Amino acid sequence: MTVYRKMTKTLLIMILLVAAAFPVNVFAAAGDINSIEIDSSDKIELTVGQTPKQLKVYANVEGSSSKRDVTASATWTSSKNEVVSVINGQIKPLTYGTAMITATYSNNAVDTVEVSVTYPYKDLTLKRSTEGSYKLGDKEASLLVTATAKGGESATEEKDVTKDADWSSSNSGVLTITAGKITLVGEGTATVTAKYKGLTETFKAVVELPYSAIELKDKNGTVVKELEMLVGDDPVQLTAKTKATAESTESTIANADVDWSSSAESVAKVDEGKITILGVGKAVITASYLGVTQSVDVYVRAPYEALLLNPTGDQSLFLGESLNVTASMRNAVNSTTNETAAATWTSDNLMAATVAANVTDASNAFATVTGKAVGSSVIKADHLGISKTFKVTVYPTLTELTLEKTEQEIYTADSVSLPKVSGTKYDGTKLDISDEIEWTSANEEIVSIKDGKLTGGKAGTATLTGKIKAGAVTAGSATAIRSKTVELKVTVKNKVLVLIGPEDALGLVIGEETPLPAVQAVLENGDELDVTDTIVWELGGSNAVLKQSAAAKTIKGLVKGSATLKGTYSNKTISVPVTIEQKVVKLVVEPAVLEMNIKGSKTIKVTGYFSNGKTANFSGGMNWVSSNPEVASVKGTSVKAITEGTVTLSGSYQGIPATVKISVVPKLMKITVSENKLSLAPGAGKSVVVTALYDTGKSAVVTGSVVWTSSKPSVAKVNSSGQITAVSKGTTSVKGKLGTKTVTVSVTVK
Repeated sequence: MTVYRKMTKTLLIMILLVAAAFPVNVFAAAGDINSIEIDSSDKIELTVGQTPKQLKVYANVEGSSSKRDVTASATWTSSKNEVVSVINGQIKPLTYGTAMITATYSNNAVDTVEVSVTYPYKDLTLKRSTEGSYKLGDKEASLLVTATAKGGESATEEKDVTKDADWSSSNSGVLTITAGKITLVGEGTATVTAKYKGLTETFKAVVELPYSAIELKDKNGTVVKELEMLVGDDPVQLTAKTKATAESTESTIANADVDWSSSAESVAKVDEGKITILGVGKAVITASYLGVTQSVDVYVRAPYEALLLNPTGDQSLFLGESLNVTASMRNAVNSTTNETAAATWTSDNLMAATVAANVTDASNAFATVTGKAVGSSVIKADHLGISKTFKVTVYPTLTELTLEKTEQEIYTADSVSLPKVSGTKYDGTKLDISDEIEWTSANEEIVSIKDGKLTGGKAGTATLTGKIKAGAVTAGSATAIRSKTVELKVTVKNKVLVLIGPEDALGLVIGEETPLPAVQAVLENGDELDVTDTIVWELGGSNAVLKQSAAAKTIKGLVKGSATLKGTYSNKTISVPVTIEQKVVKLVVEPAVLEMNIKGSKTIKVTGYFSNGKTANFSGGMNWVSSNPEVASVKGTSVKAITEGTVTLSGSYQGIPATVKISVVPKLMKITVSENKLSLAPGAGKSVVVTALYDTGKSAVVTGSVVWTSSKPSVAKVNSSGQITAVSKGTTSVKGKLGTKTVTVSVTVK
């Protein structure tokens, strides 16, 4: 018994402790609401003009895993109604800013969500200091691109989005771009693309070499093409000089800026243009600067083994002409002597050319090569077992130079063969002299000579002048032909990527003239060019005829039917279908006036009446334009309502105008009346108020727009402003109707 009493006492103490620690009201009953949650827990980002977003709020029910939708019962508030409005959980962005949306249920359950509003971004624009043409070595300031877009904090203010945009280059071997900064890599063309907030903008960039060529000169300013040296010779200093064009002033490149290299450093090494000889053999010394290179062949021999001829290389002469040649020998380190008199001179074809040494003073001796007959000969100098040869080509006497054509058209970046040049002989026959012609360009930026071909640069016209190479002729009677020149006019055209003309068929009226369509050419460099006046048109079919004169270019419809208009410009063509029909005298639009709800769509029908009395459906050919696409947009025959407002659609067919008036109004969801029941004494009156609720969440008092009726006017009557007046005892129903929605007020007159 004692044990049971102790257990009972202990149990009572434990119950009292639990009751003290956990008050009764802590233990919620099953079915109670203990919290609520908005369905969008993350920050919400909206843009001005966006369709309102519906939020939902759910209650967590005690003792249940399910959640209850309490959206309609909750109280919704916005911390900044001017930024975001909220009605029954539907949030509408109004202007730039941030607001907190709060949902409250049963006064103690609360949840919030942050809403950020910005203006939509549009009109992405790329601004750059140049028009997309760069040269390797350009300064950093000319390689910056700025990206701007309208939107964010304001609908019209431009925002610099350069650092936030996603930049890319279509050819990283030409250039790269990061955060709007271009890095030039090599010669060529690349498309630069910037993307930001769904917007994309591009431009084409052309990267060119800054110089036409590099020349390597020695300390005396003589162009060096090859060097004959002996082991032990003093180092030779070369200097790199360059020109942007043939007419530009020559400039010196700092040796430290040039990339110098040797193909065989065991033979010769080079350091900032200084060539040091190390051993016997051949080395090619190359200078590179901003993509342009030039090389010098260096032949290194042992002492007493080098025989040098001046001039060097193969030569050409006309009959009766001659040239003087000297032979020098490297007889010691850093020493050269004139060995012309001591050398043995021979010609392998004495019919074509002879060679003889003229010795008056050993130090000033020279050998004379004379052209005797048309042909070629190899001239050889021998001395101490060392020999050197060159080829002489002898041409007949020419009286005139003739170019096979005087004009040439090419496209930018294309290369074509140089035209054939002929010389006229005494007997009137022609001789191909093309290999002996040296060409120069009046403007190398437009056209230049590369690898023996014409190469197009930028668009324009330039003249190439061809002249027989001067050579090293010292005497003769061919001076007249050597002074003659030929000229080639070269027109470089932009290569067309695509021609853009009208999207729809060209409509003609029988017997009437219509201007030929406008055409834009998009060039490979991204530029656009209006070629309407220069494109050449051809017409297929006999239902219409082209009329092109200096004053105007038109097309006239002749017979009902169809034809094809074909235009050619540069390397591209475009085809435009043509339809020819009777004259339309009247257009009937159905409907001419529209009232639409937001997001609704309607189709517009247009019937045309021809002069012969027949009709046709022209709905798809009106080319409708909306006066405010933000209120209502139109595509083809379909109109879509976007936001509340009024707008006018304008279109035409065969020059006959037509319009459609459109009113976009919110959809009426329901109407409510301020009092559903009235008790009046005869003669007494009472006004009621009707409120309309629309799908946008907006409400408005519409009492004056409601159509009122009374089922028993003898008991109570009602006027257009909602004033109900009791007449005699009885009961009646007063109804108000707005659109398809109605309200009823029960009236009792006592």
